Order: sequence, then structure tokens, then C-alpha cells
Amino acid sequence: MIIETLIHAEWIIPVVPEGEVLEKHAIAIDAGRIIEILPSRDATAKYTAESVVELEGHALIPGLINSHTHAAMSLMRGLADDLPLMRWLNEHIWPAEGQFVSEEFVRDGTQLAIAEMLRGGTTCFNDMYFYPDIAGHVAAAAGIRAVVGLIVIDFPTAWAADADEYLSKGLKIHDDFRGHSLVKTTFAPHAPYTVSDGPLESIRNYINELNIPIHMHLHETQHEVNEAVEQQGKRPIERLAELNILSPYMMAIHMTQLNDEEIKLIAETGSHIVHCPESNLKLASGFCPVVKLIEAGVNVALGTDGAASNNDLNMFSEMRTAALLAKGLSGDASALPAEKALSMATINGAKALGIANETGSLEVGKMADIVAIDLNALETQPIYHPISQLVYATDREQVAHVWVAGKQLLRDRQLTTLDMDDILQRTHEWQKKISKFR
Repeated sequence: MIIETLIHAEWIIPVVPEGEVLEKHAIAIDAGRIIEILPSRDATAKYTAESVVELEGHALIPGLINSHTHAAMSLMRGLADDLPLMRWLNEHIWPAEGQFVSEEFVRDGTQLAIAEMLRGGTTCFNDMYFYPDIAGHVAAAAGIRAVVGLIVIDFPTAWAADADEYLSKGLKIHDDFRGHSLVKTTFAPHAPYTVSDGPLESIRNYINELNIPIHMHLHETQHEVNEAVEQQGKRPIERLAELNILSPYMMAIHMTQLNDEEIKLIAETGSHIVHCPESNLKLASGFCPVVKLIEAGVNVALGTDGAASNNDLNMFSEMRTAALLAKGLSGDASALPAEKALSMATINGAKALGIANETGSLEVGKMADIVAIDLNALETQPIYHPISQLVYATDREQVAHVWVAGKQLLRDRQLTTLDMDDILQRTHEWQKKISKFR
């Protein structure tokens, strides 16, 4: 049988079922989808491929899913470090955005972020930023999978004047990308302290009509919760529950301030959590109770947040930090094992985004979103348990190849759809402009 691509590897880690490792297997790909996973010797006998890739000492995993980003903010990486969240936002980030955010800023910043993510094994990202139409077109041109957030905020920005205009523009973008093979949309009201009840009620009504998720910062800091109680007499999550926002469509980002009743509420409503451990640590925002959430049956995914608060888009680092932090906080070394951390970075993100039928695991019928990691390096030898090695010892520099929908976007560490020299040149030009502002 003639097919497009046959990839042989030392190990294939499909993620579903969790913890499974297939040795000396191959993935057969045709028309952008996985048509079979089988022992290499059988694959060679069964298939004739236009492209055959032999990867000795490599592990194949599903493409990583970064479930929370502000991609264009990569141009603000390192602009204002070592500050608490509200001071960071009010005194540095929001003023800088007010001066520099534009279509050009979002285009260049998103390209920089996509280049970094692809080189780190990320094949899908969930974005929240201004000019989501630009981000979507940049992602499509690069060939990466993206879910662009239809951002809503009460106050005016370069993107829109008020909540009504944000929603109107967002709905048009949703229509423009409807049916796109790589780019999907999600509602993205910024946070409870920047979006009032009226726009949230409108979003709630649109969610059921359009069948798309909602992506929102929630309970990120103790300050956010305290301020809500002072001003409204209730915690933010209670307000969202009263507005019927909590549901299987809901992706709550950060969630560092949760009590047991709120964890129960999240589980009962089927809402998803996106854990951003490194951003939370850097901004001293608190700790998401991941172990308790998982024990309650909540789907927990992983995100990096933006490079302005992390300061990278490295999902390998995020997996390791999530696992280690869960162990340290719980006092249980068996908490959040490596295979669970890998699920959080892949299939759990796909579930939260509503695209688990297309990506998030290596299964027959799914799109061929695949990452090959070179484990031959001294730093990842010897190998007893490949999944543990990926989470606890591997770095993103060991990502050798990346495919999205069967198209190779990274080959031997080289990007195939993006011009890295051009991206770096434009990034340096932005650095000169923004440095003057700083």
C-alpha cells in the first residue's frame, strides 16, 4: 500500500492509553492522518511510503498543546521582571501595550512565539490577545494548530472601544475561521475584574449557540479574590456560577486560590482548569491545587502563559515544574507522576479545547500532530523509563522533528515554514522601540 509518510522510532508514546510505551514501532500517515501504528518490521512489509523517516534512539509523542498563551507578548519578554501581578500589569504591561499594540506588533510577536513553540515541540496553542484575526492568519501560514481567543474587556484598547465592539469583532472572526482545518476560536473574556456582568451574559448565550469554549483568567491571585469580596460581596467563582458561566465549555486559567467547595463546584460543572505553574511561581500568585482537582475528577491541562511573565514557552519545563510542584506541595512523591504530566500537556489540553477527536494523542484516525525527541544525548542516558526521561530529564533543545497534520514544520531543528533570520531581525527592531519606552 502506498502512503505519504512512514516514521520509525525507538519508542512511540501514544498517551492514550496513559503510560503506554511501544518499542520499535512505526506510524503510518496518509492524507495528514494516522492510519496505523504497528511494529516497524510489519510496517516495512505492509507500506510503501513517499517519505520514510528512521529515528533510532528517538521517542515519538503527540504534539504538545500549550493551553494558555498570550503569543504576541513574546516581544515583551523580560520587559518588567520580578514584580507582583497587579504592579506588573498596571505600571508596565498595560502602559506598554497602550503604546505599541497594533496589527504589526501582533503579527511579529505571534510569529516569534510560534517559532519558539514549534522548536519546543508545541503543535497547538490557545491564545488570548488583541487582533486575534492576525494571530489566526499567522498560525495558519506557519502550519501550526491554534485556538484564537475572541478577547473581551470592558475598557477601550487599540483593538476595540467597548465590550460590544469586542464581541462584534470576535463574532466576525469566528465566522471567518469557521471550518478552518487548523484555526479554531474560543471566547476569551480577560478576567472577572476586567469584564462586567453584561458582556459575560452575552458570551454565555453565544456559547451554546456557537458550541465553542470560553477561556478566562480566574482566581489568579489572593488580591483578585479579596478585591471581589470587598466590592461585590462574593468570590469571583461564585459570581460566575450565578451567571451560569461554569460548564464543560469553561477553561479557567490559573486557579491558585480555591477552597474545597470550589473544587467540588468545578468538578460538578465539568469545567476545565489550565495550570500555569511557572508563571504563577514567577509572579508569586499562589499554587493551583492540582492533585485535589485531579482527585475530584477535574480535567487539568497545562499552559505557559505569555513569555512576558514566564519567560519562555517551554512545555517540557512546564511539565517538569508541574510534577515537582505537586509533589512538594502534597508531601507525596507519587503525586502527579510523569505520565500524568504528559497527559496534561497533550490530551487534557485537547479535551479542554474541544479538539480531542482531532489531536492530543497518537491514535488511528487522528491528525498526525507528532513530535520526535532525540534521547541519544548524554543528558538523557541511560533510559529505563522513556516517559520519566521526557518529563524529568529532557529539554526542548532535544526536539528534532515536528509534524502538524502530517506536514513537517521542523526538520533536524530547522523550521520549514518560517524564516528565523527574518523573525530575529524584526524582533530586534521591536526591542529598540520598546527599550526606549522602558
